[in-house]
Order: sequence, then structure tokens, then C-alpha cells
Amino acid sequence: MKKILLLSDTHSHIDDAILKYVRLADEVWHAGDIGDLSVTDTLKKEKPLHAVYGNIDNGEARLEFPLHNRFMCEGVDVWITHIGGYPGKYSPAIREGLIANPPKLFICGHSHILKVQFDKKLGLLHMNPGAAGVHGFHQVRTMLRFEINGDKIENLEAIEIGKRGA
Repeated sequence: MKKILLLSDTHSHIDDAILKYVRLADEVWHAGDIGDLSVTDTLKKEKPLHAVYGNIDNGEARLEFPLHNRFMCEGVDVWITHIGGYPGKYSPAIREGLIANPPKLFICGHSHILKVQFDKKLGLLHMNPGAAGVHGFHQVRTMLRFEINGDKIENLEAIEIGKRGA
């Protein structure tokens, strides 16, 4: 069993509110718009990290992290990308690949809107953790945490870590 903390859209922001949850996880997954790499450097010092770069990330981040990160966690096929869309409205850049070979868990960021939805057509769980940073239009900073136990995704929890301006 692995305890996962999923975050996105930190936009160069990391603080104790985030790190408190990082320390409770086995792994941290970041769905892009990292901003300054000090964010991922800090995360990597604490826990193993899977991450992708997002549309605001510079060349340095794009050299360190891929656009798409597909991997197995226990018995779950995971695909993380930054701009992915939602079930029924996937981004044209990934739609064909997603339909041809859907993962069990599809994760993206970008929208700053926390959303978890099951795609019945593709048989996958879609997650967007919202935005953990302080820049953007979101009002509340959010993350997700859950467990992967064999081939099961369990104990999903939405975490609110304060107001954007706080």
C-alpha cells in the first residue's frame, strides 16, 4: 500500500501547510505548473516524487520533468499530464492516446479546480487536485490524498490548505 499526496499548480509556492501533508505520504505526485524548481527540490528531499511540467514552467523544469509521466504504482496504471481536460472533454493533444490506451488513473492540473470524476466510457478515474499555490483565480488552496492498495484506489480525501491570499 502507498499513501499518495497529489498536488498541482504550486506556481513557485511551498509552505508548511503543504509540507505537513507531504510528510504523511509515501510519495508525492505533482501535476505541473511547478514554478521555481526549489518547490520540487524541497519535495524530493522529503519523499519520492513523480512530476510533469506545466505551461508556466521554464526550460529548466522541462529538462528535469516530462510533459507526460506514465508509470505503475502497485497495480495501478497512472498517467499524469498538466493539460488533460475532463471526461468527455479531453484535450485534443492527448485524446487519441487516452482512448487507445486508457490508464486506470488519469491525473491533470491546469484548471485550478479540484475535481474527481469516473469516466465510465474509458473505465478510468480522473483526478485534478486543484491548485496548492497562492497565484491564480482559485479562492481555496487544495490537494488530494489517497491510497493505492494493489489495484485499488482507496481513501480519497480532498484537502483544503487555506485561502489563496492567506
